[in-house]
Amino acid sequence: MRIVALPLWMTTRLRASALGVLALALAGACSLPGSGSSGSPPASSSRTLTPSASPTPSASLPPGPSPAPVTAAYGVLVSALSSPNYTVSLVGTDGRVVASAQTTTPGSVTCANASAALVPPPVSMSNTRVYYMDAQGVVRYLAPNGDAGRATTVSIGPARRAMFAVSPDDQRIAVIVDDFDATGALTSLYVEDLNGGGHHKQLYTQTGAFTLWPTGWHGTDNLVLAKVPACTQGGGPFCCGPQEFHVVDPASAIRRYTVGDPTCKLAGAPTPAGVVCETDVQASVLTWTGTTTRSFSIQGPTFAHLSPNGGLVAIVPSGDTIIQETSRTLAGMQACGWIDDTHVLSEGDAQHQPRVGDVTNGNASAVAAQGDCAGRLPGGL
Repeated sequence: MRIVALPLWMTTRLRASALGVLALALAGACSLPGSGSSGSPPASSSRTLTPSASPTPSASLPPGPSPAPVTAAYGVLVSALSSPNYTVSLVGTDGRVVASAQTTTPGSVTCANASAALVPPPVSMSNTRVYYMDAQGVVRYLAPNGDAGRATTVSIGPARRAMFAVSPDDQRIAVIVDDFDATGALTSLYVEDLNGGGHHKQLYTQTGAFTLWPTGWHGTDNLVLAKVPACTQGGGPFCCGPQEFHVVDPASAIRRYTVGDPTCKLAGAPTPAGVVCETDVQASVLTWTGTTTRSFSIQGPTFAHLSPNGGLVAIVPSGDTIIQETSRTLAGMQACGWIDDTHVLSEGDAQHQPRVGDVTNGNASAVAAQGDCAGRLPGGL
């Protein structure tokens, strides 16, 4: 079983209702990297650095060409991960697919019992490229101009999954390796150079019922991790997805900020400005320091996606997309993220074509690709 990650996990929230699995979760607590403030690890930290038992550094590959600067914004769609192969597509604000690539789908992993291991889709975005992993653990890249190649490799296996986030400047990669068993997962976090695997630092190892997903980088000095249950057997609303974000120091894994908590459930795809969280009656915009900048009323749980500059929120209450600040409605379009500050993207399949919506005039353009929202270029948070 695969449960998609931020922002892909947002669309799963609707699809998983038949299974009793929603891709939002905030209940419960666990000890994860640096649960204290910045400066030093908390006295109660269970961090154990065990290099001999840790995943090996990524295999070295010859340095590739320097990324070409990206002067426009693009949405990223990833096709269904239930097939032997999946496709990554880069979509412009006009709905045109400017580049796409296909590779083999990593195999499913389980928790050695009836539980399914929760893993994100094998993709990450820098400010210039989308990176995606194949079934052998090879991480490849694709740029809007069509440049493509191999970046690095990570460790995967029958009960092991590697998840990664590439820094906005394409210089570093943060990798979380999960070894799943009946009790949860052994979670290991390391950061190293994207090209060549140099400056490898094993930062954190812990075993338990919760794990981490590397969601992205806020700048080059803040790594954003999502706290997630390691395994699931279903269980109803809010059982099986990111519960909160941890903003940590990529050199030490010390936590600087916690974004979201059990009283305000994560409700949309994160962006450079932050993320939206919700109670049953109110949505709030949170920054990456955990500060609430504004709140507004809602009529029950709904997707709520914050624009990259933080100025607008796209809510998806019942099949349409409504821009909270302007009341602009994109009828019949269920946005799953933003491309830039004036365009939203919806997911789609063979029956429901993805679309790009212009929030300034309400126009929409069809996209000749299928898949769920996986993020945007530029991809920094």
